[in-house]
Amino acid sequence: MAIPQGPNQRWSLDFVSDSLSCGRRFRILNVTDDFSRDCLAAVVNTSLSGIRVGRELDRIAEILGYPCMVVADNGTELTSNAILKWQEHRKDEWQYIAPGKLMQNCLVESFS
Repeated sequence: MAIPQGPNQRWSLDFVSDSLSCGRRFRILNVTDDFSRDCLAAVVNTSLSGIRVGRELDRIAEILGYPCMVVADNGTELTSNAILKWQEHRKDEWQYIAPGKLMQNCLVESFS
């Protein structure tokens, strides 16, 4: 995977999770620009579906335009039919990291 040479060439996605003191779990979708290391979004909710992920990516792209590539892990939200349709419609390159190889997505992993 080549190192991006400018902003908006490659975005990385990652989920983190935690729980409230009452025990209710929540998740955060982090979207970062791999060149600038800017956090483009930190979406917090108790449930983040593939449809919601696609909607958030479209929201960011309304401002910045679509990236040349998106890098993500193989989580269920990111391999769902909704995301596969999103990829097909936008024609962006989408690269999945190898399972268990977090260093392949190290820029967003270090952010998260």
